[in-house]
Amino acid sequence: MVIKNVNLETVCGITSKLPKNTLPEVAFAGKSNVGKSSLINALVNRKSLARTSGQPGKTQTINFYNVNEEMYIVDLPGYGYAKVSKEVAAKWGPMIENYLHTSEQLRMVFLLIDLRHKPTNNDVQMYRWILSNGFSPVIVATKADKIKRSQLQKQLKLLKDTLKVIEGVPIVPFSAVTKAGRDEIWELIEEYALTEE
Repeated sequence: MVIKNVNLETVCGITSKLPKNTLPEVAFAGKSNVGKSSLINALVNRKSLARTSGQPGKTQTINFYNVNEEMYIVDLPGYGYAKVSKEVAAKWGPMIENYLHTSEQLRMVFLLIDLRHKPTNNDVQMYRWILSNGFSPVIVATKADKIKRSQLQKQLKLLKDTLKVIEGVPIVPFSAVTKAGRDEIWELIEEYALTEE
């Protein structure tokens, strides 16, 4: 995908109505601080389109990025960790669920997991929840540059076993630093989200 233009088109908070988009949507989910903003920035070759933050929980809205007038990258609020009130955090669940249920253009969901650690209970819940909503998420194992090459297979196996990932589900090791995995993610998007049925 050659990125010609990209812009943040719609921001949906807890009370906002979701947009009725006509272009394919690809959603990115993951816990706070997993590197979601860095991944989105790497995908679209922008340094600070999605705001990255040392503070987990920066994304508290569903953000729709229009890419080339061809598709949307949808950034879902991070779960876990966020220093937000329980009240606000409790509303994100229904907000994300509503999006997964009602978007007519959602083609695929990527779930980001930090490759350095065993997936958390929140990660496992999110994975099962996405499955129960009718999607089989592609797993992106982030921060791949932070582990030794020799540890890669061991960490991928731990991720697979903990989430009980179904055979054949793509797992893409990704690094925002080296951009490793970026092309594979675009290939998956082009194959599953941008080709006509």
